[in-house]
Amino acid sequence: MPELPEVEAVAQTLRPLVLGKKIRCVHVFHPIGVKPQKSAFLAQNAEGQTIRRVTRHGKYLLLELDRGLLSLHFRLDGQLLWFSNARELEVNANRPPHNVHVDVAFEFNRGVLGFADRRHLGRVHVFESRNVGSGLRSLGIDALSKEFSAKQFAQLLSQSRRPLKEFLLDQTRVAGIGNIYSCESMWHAKIDPRRHADSLTKKEAARLHKAIVSVLRRALECCLRPAPDFRDPSWWFQGLEKILRAYGLEDQPCRRCEKPIRRIEQGGRSTYFCATCQK
Repeated sequence: MPELPEVEAVAQTLRPLVLGKKIRCVHVFHPIGVKPQKSAFLAQNAEGQTIRRVTRHGKYLLLELDRGLLSLHFRLDGQLLWFSNARELEVNANRPPHNVHVDVAFEFNRGVLGFADRRHLGRVHVFESRNVGSGLRSLGIDALSKEFSAKQFAQLLSQSRRPLKEFLLDQTRVAGIGNIYSCESMWHAKIDPRRHADSLTKKEAARLHKAIVSVLRRALECCLRPAPDFRDPSWWFQGLEKILRAYGLEDQPCRRCEKPIRRIEQGGRSTYFCATCQK
């Protein structure tokens, strides 16, 4: 699942491709990709507009236009694709023999940007502003923003009685952290994911804050080496497994104490941690 580092890598790679380009035409091949909005609404409000900024908040990729913005949320498997022109899109998208899955495409004078999600969970929306989209409006502080300070994080923790893992996954508190990097951050900070958020001391909160920022930045480096290749329909992020210390490593020895990594379920999600050295 794309979390903050993956979406940031996509934003950085996409920026030189689309910045300053005018959207000539919007193609909606699978209307489910824009629900609950209508295909005609997306086209009407995006066509003829120029992409002025490529930004991100949490797991959302944002393309800011002359008026309003496009919001792209990848959910589990969403990704971006790049085609040289409309003809290449026509030949390859959703038809044999290539069958390159594309849900929505934005055609420019040079090049076409495609959004694809075979599970149809990802979404492309257009809004007048960030305050209009309920998902964007409710987002908490971005985990790699300058505003995400240790002091601010400690204050947020002190206001919640939820288990720490569930708190970290709450995008209305801190935006961008998902299942993978929450597990990794708590492992590095040596903190038990089952503890209540408000039980952390100031020292522990500072340690976890430092771990979150470090883990996300290290993951971003991996996501950019190599950078996403939008021209390859099979591209995906490589090398992330090399930096993982807890996530997905059930029964494997902890890198610190060599005791087996445990897996438990919290809020319907798998949590991986070391019961020995995470207190």
